Amino acid sequence: MRHLLVESKVYIEGVKQAFDEMRHHKLRTALTLLGMIFGVGAVIAMLSVGEGAEKEALKMIESMGVRNLVVNARPTDGEALKSIREHSLGLNLRDVESAKDTLPFVEQWSAEKQVKTFSLFSLEGRSDAQVKGVTSSYFSLTALKLSEGKIFNSDDERYYNQVAVLGPEAARSLFPQGQAIGCVIKVNHQWFKVVGVLTDVDTGQSKIQGVKLGGERNQVFIPLSTALKKLNFKPLEDELDAFKVSISEGIEPSLAAKSLRHLIDRRHGGEKDYDIVVPADLLAQHQKTQQIFNIVMACVAGISLLVGGIGIMNIMLATIMERTGEIGLLRALGARRKDIARQFLIESIAISATGGIIGIGVGLLLAMVISTAAGWPVAWSPFAIILALGVCMTIGVGFGLYPAKKAAKLDPIVALQRD
Repeated sequence: MRHLLVESKVYIEGVKQAFDEMRHHKLRTALTLLGMIFGVGAVIAMLSVGEGAEKEALKMIESMGVRNLVVNARPTDGEALKSIREHSLGLNLRDVESAKDTLPFVEQWSAEKQVKTFSLFSLEGRSDAQVKGVTSSYFSLTALKLSEGKIFNSDDERYYNQVAVLGPEAARSLFPQGQAIGCVIKVNHQWFKVVGVLTDVDTGQSKIQGVKLGGERNQVFIPLSTALKKLNFKPLEDELDAFKVSISEGIEPSLAAKSLRHLIDRRHGGEKDYDIVVPADLLAQHQKTQQIFNIVMACVAGISLLVGGIGIMNIMLATIMERTGEIGLLRALGARRKDIARQFLIESIAISATGGIIGIGVGLLLAMVISTAAGWPVAWSPFAIILALGVCMTIGVGFGLYPAKKAAKLDPIVALQRD
């Protein structure tokens, strides 16, 4: 126990001496610290931005559904559309029904059709929200939740009921007073009763891998059957803008997409008038892109830390040259080689630890600046801080080991004579 107390006092004294030495050479120490500060800061900023982007991607993919396949109609006009209609009726409800009846891995489905809106208002206000006809299953497959009221059901679809569910932003525009449930809105020439309002959830960015997402906050949802029967559409346009199917667990989404594509190709006479989006593939692509970004940033941070480590070695070698006489005197007074090595190693670790701690603050600040300037999401990660500080300390030990050994090997007589 006494031995441990003595050892701890020695280490504490060594740390004090290390910081005294750093204060004695302020400019030289500050220049040495820069490499460690920027290296640690870069690591923390990189991992924070990377983790934030990962969470953002997961949040966006959840809005599409990782186990879903999304089929979108390709917009076409004029003569090209007439040519396509000779072989294909476009995306329609029969495509969805065929997929459900033919493909065993399809569990649920939903469909949607955007309404060209000329006017949208209530007795309290107006809105520029998009109006979309959807099946009742659309909300569960898109992970949308209610704030108040209810979702329209299969009976509303069967009887072409004129009911609506509002996105939170649309609700605020149409009903500034805050009470929307039970009130009516007019979409073009038809009145609809509001039965529900969605929860206000920010899905973050509007795109992932070039695919548009979100928009539900400023939308009005009505039953698809009601929209198709009671609102006007162009003669040759697709019956559906998109439909979504959820696939069974254990089925590879990319393989399921191939089967679905084969089915729709046959129904559409080989016309490529649709696209299939596989959210799981989008997530994989995003993760691969993020991995490349992380590798590049890790290399940049690693180079900076390496430069910082070289700086620590340089300053320690310079310190040995300056303190040769001191080392010789300590050896003459009975200090062992390991005592000399320990002191210089403590000084090296103290420099790297100081640079690491300052670098943590710089990294957090840098991540906030990147988030504000570039609009990128940031997620603070304790792992990033521990990793950066751990690498910094390791570099401090690694680059301080050689100078410490060199100091310990100095011949005390030669050292005293050199002074």
